[in-house]
Amino acid sequence: MSENLIKPENLVYKKTNVLTDKVMHYCPGCGHGTAHRMLAEVIDELGIQEQTIGVAPVGCSVLAYYYFDVDMQEAAHGRATAVATGIKRVFPEKYVFTYQGDGDLAAIGTAETIHACNRGENILIVFINNGIYGMTGGQMAPTTLPGMKSSTSPRGRDVATMGNPLKITEIIATLPGSYYVTRQSVHTPGNARKAKRALKKAMEYQKENKGTCLVEIVSNCPSGWKMTPVESNKWMEENMFPFYPLGDIKVPQ
Repeated sequence: MSENLIKPENLVYKKTNVLTDKVMHYCPGCGHGTAHRMLAEVIDELGIQEQTIGVAPVGCSVLAYYYFDVDMQEAAHGRATAVATGIKRVFPEKYVFTYQGDGDLAAIGTAETIHACNRGENILIVFINNGIYGMTGGQMAPTTLPGMKSSTSPRGRDVATMGNPLKITEIIATLPGSYYVTRQSVHTPGNARKAKRALKKAMEYQKENKGTCLVEIVSNCPSGWKMTPVESNKWMEENMFPFYPLGDIKVPQ
């Protein structure tokens, strides 16, 4: 190999030390791995690895403590924001984040999420929305789209009997305690860069102590959707994004 190829100015990518060498368990094509990388790079670039504490509840991200080389705390299903509240109040100088899926955050954890944001807890909530329960067999989630099939709605979600999908991020944006609320994705390089910028802003806002930041990342679930990764990304663009449009929802004034 030419010496020029290993010079710092020729370096294209180097894995951040905030990610461990543990092989991730996520399904091929899933957005969790990319979201992990973006968040880890933000922590690395801000130089806050030793000051960061993450909280991972039950769901596909339950093993996040294997992948992030920061202090991590496991939480019961849906209780991540409550646990993060306690951590942040005991260690207000720390950077605290939760990493939660839609089944966790918007179903069993709805109350904890709403009240933490309404109180304006000075934490970052990373919300992965793939419109389905990915870990437990592909059941319908609060974010499952109308007509979308799942293992518990095999004919598609019927709004008349199953209710409407919950746009939890828009709800959070209306609360006075929320400070920065945005919706992003990581399915293309350009979108991943936007998501990383959003995560970085949200993490930096903790220094201002002005409220809760929430970054939703709309993701695919090839296994739960019964699609290939390529098919699932296309389906997400055509179906998820019109219902869950990307972009900032609430920004600091």
